[in-house]
Amino acid sequence: QVQLVESGGGLVQAGDSLRLSCAASGRTFSSYAMTWFRQAPGKAREFVAGISRDGGSTGYADSVKGRFTVSRDNAKNTVMLQMDSLKPENTAVYYCARTMYSSTSYITDRGNLDNWGQGTRVTVSS
Repeated sequence: QVQLVESGGGLVQAGDSLRLSCAASGRTFSSYAMTWFRQAPGKAREFVAGISRDGGSTGYADSVKGRFTVSRDNAKNTVMLQMDSLKPENTAVYYCARTMYSSTSYITDRGNLDNWGQGTRVTVSS
């Protein structure tokens, strides 16, 4: 079982930036694509971004393209989410999750994820 621990959330103003991190335990981190999902109050959990096992391929939800950047450091077992130009509608709990695959082909489907972190809360005020 992989343990995922997110950090970096907080309260910011619209237009600000935040960088989320997700630290993973274990020796298999570099074998799997990783994803970020979020869940806003009263809404379903939704895909935000994902990255292939080697970092060579990424994918984003349309709502965050051009503002969010996902990256990973396999030497440190960490995946990051840089969030720029934040908007109030980005307020949510952000979760990182491990996919069961190495590529980004399946990153948007929760059914392909086998480990989740506990989440980190991001609040964007207007």
